[in-house]
Amino acid sequence: MAAATPLLKDELDIVIPTIRNLDFLEMWRPFFQPYHLIIVQDGDPSKTIKVPEGFDYELYNRNDINRILGPKASCISFKDSACRCFGYMVSKKKYIYTIDDDCFVAKDPSGKDINALEQHIKNLLCPSTPHFFNTLYDPYRDGADFVRGYPFSMREGAPTAVSHGLWLNIPDYDAPTQLVKPHERNTRYVDAVMTIPKGTLFPMCGMNLAFDRDLIGPAMYFGLMGDGQPIGRYDDMWAGWCTKVICDHLGLGIKTGLPYIWHSKASNPFVNLKKEYNGIFWQEEIIPFFQAATLPKECTTVQQCYLELSKQVKEKLSMIDPYFTKLGDAMVTWIEAWDELNPTGDHLAKLSIADGPAKK
Repeated sequence: MAAATPLLKDELDIVIPTIRNLDFLEMWRPFFQPYHLIIVQDGDPSKTIKVPEGFDYELYNRNDINRILGPKASCISFKDSACRCFGYMVSKKKYIYTIDDDCFVAKDPSGKDINALEQHIKNLLCPSTPHFFNTLYDPYRDGADFVRGYPFSMREGAPTAVSHGLWLNIPDYDAPTQLVKPHERNTRYVDAVMTIPKGTLFPMCGMNLAFDRDLIGPAMYFGLMGDGQPIGRYDDMWAGWCTKVICDHLGLGIKTGLPYIWHSKASNPFVNLKKEYNGIFWQEEIIPFFQAATLPKECTTVQQCYLELSKQVKEKLSMIDPYFTKLGDAMVTWIEAWDELNPTGDHLAKLSIADGPAKK
């Protein structure tokens, strides 16, 4: 029997930030090999990253980023996995799946390998229910439906912009929690996908994440983190808060739950504490800012929403620390760079990065 064609084979890129050889791809081969990979190499650009044979990929290092973006490369973080968002920008596909290189294939309770990518695609291809919560979770999954009392007028749902997956083994904890629970492991497999309700923020983790680039791509900026910045490990959080506010405004949905990956190793909690230290204080003011943020009805595109949010960041968060003025400016630079590499309706868009990466 011929193998089934992988879902969205020509419409999805897998983006991987890394500083090391990508041996972890071997275990993902059955699931990832049909797809195109965009590898964003962080750190020393003179180091050679080895990629297992047989994968179709392009690889960008810091020199490539500087060459392609010129002065606008300042908006892409260095020495931080936030650099992954450069891959979102240069992709020309409708969908993105991003995964960390310490994330392995997990098993479901029956012992079967979980095809995380396939589940993310299923999540993205069926609607979300952000406006009314369904107590049986995702009503579009096999074996589920809308429960009694769910308004028929709302059963079409909303387009799904983001699919946020979870992790078995090492949970995504902050440094203080890591320090007090060094041996805690997540062994609970919860077979559920749910839509995060409108008006509710969530902590978005970038290590097992998929999104519809056409619907929400320009909002997926992972901020200024790492080298030379007063904060780290809030890159995905920042993108998640901005994305959620914009999705709520534009009537888009975000799902969380399945699929699981196996998160293989815990990062050093003391190093993490140094990176997170400012964020732990700042988030107590950042969260209320995002909870109160509203966008004018004139903002009808993701870019317009994002530029409006950047203005509000500078106006309302800069008193916390001058870093937020810099971040607000970087948000504008990011959108300018995005639009340069992705001219609307321009079939020549690919040419702007033609001389960029090392290709395989």
